[in-house]
Amino acid sequence: MNGTLYIVATPIGNLGDISYRAVETLATVERIYAEDTRNSIRLLQHYSINKPLHALHDHNEERKINEIALLLAEGKDLALISDAGTPLISDPGYKLVRELASQGANIAPIPGASAAIAALSIAGLATDKFTFEGFLSAKKQARLQQLKALKKQSHTQIYYESSHRIVACVDAMIEVMGGERQVVLARELTKLYEQVFRGSLRELADWLQADSNHQKGEFVLILAGFAGDNSPTAALDNEQLLTILLEDLPVKQAATLAAKLSGMSKNEAYKRALQIGRQL
Repeated sequence: MNGTLYIVATPIGNLGDISYRAVETLATVERIYAEDTRNSIRLLQHYSINKPLHALHDHNEERKINEIALLLAEGKDLALISDAGTPLISDPGYKLVRELASQGANIAPIPGASAAIAALSIAGLATDKFTFEGFLSAKKQARLQQLKALKKQSHTQIYYESSHRIVACVDAMIEVMGGERQVVLARELTKLYEQVFRGSLRELADWLQADSNHQKGEFVLILAGFAGDNSPTAALDNEQLLTILLEDLPVKQAATLAAKLSGMSKNEAYKRALQIGRQL
């Protein structure tokens, strides 16, 4: 294959936040692929780039692989961009890159903005070791299980979340991690209504509820790693704690005490206490 597929990072907010090299690359390739052409067309129009723009997303990525491989074999240079930021970071494209790499294709990165790294750089949390966890599951129980697996990890964790799940995501983190775990939320990075919140998970939950505008936009959550816990309840998970309390206390009192000890919300503690109580 003589052509090159360029993986081009695009702005995550302000259209001016793009490298000269990225603009030059997009202006010279034969064709550009993007997850949502409706969003990407604005970027191309802003820089007067008049190149064929084609969709590449989760539903057609595998079908597009042969098409792109043939174009590269013909010596054509192509570009892959995302709606915002660096392609393949919680966006489609890894199947394409994996297959083309196995065929010996030329694949070159044109680096630039990444919301995860931009947020981490201003978080003020440990950066010597961190993981990018992307989006948690949309399903509650699966989301809780994912967080339980990460609860005792000592390194900083980076998550993405959308406006319609941000409250549920933070509530799940409180239930599993405890309300005092430190977190930084970056909302609408580099855009007009950019906001950064720093505090505990419990404080973040209150902040989100205080103003519906706080729940709008795109979010990066930077969660502090587990710092250890020497309290008597540290070795108990929420289920065990409630079970022990329910041996001597009514459901409401057990739920209230468990919420204080574990960081669970009172409503969640009460619901779980009812479920456990029926089994005792």
